[in-house]
Amino acid sequence: MIAKVKSATFIDTLQFELIATSQRLLKAVLRDEKGSVCGQLETTFLQTEPEITWNGLNDLPYGVYTLELSQGEDQVRLRMVKRV
Repeated sequence: MIAKVKSATFIDTLQFELIATSQRLLKAVLRDEKGSVCGQLETTFLQTEPEITWNGLNDLPYGVYTLELSQGEDQVRLRMVKRV
């Protein structure tokens, strides 16, 4: 699995696109700098529409986060920054 984010910075929404996926089930975990889980998302998607939008992140404090995307054994970690 390869993931591409629209932007490494976000305010209240994360958008990312999955490329070369092998499964339809996706698990996403957003962690803060201390490693604490700030949000989780599990979804199924169509391979013809690989773009995922994660809304409702406006309550998170500003800072650096790690977005962990996993599909079975495949896992990708992306550094994200929440801005004003």
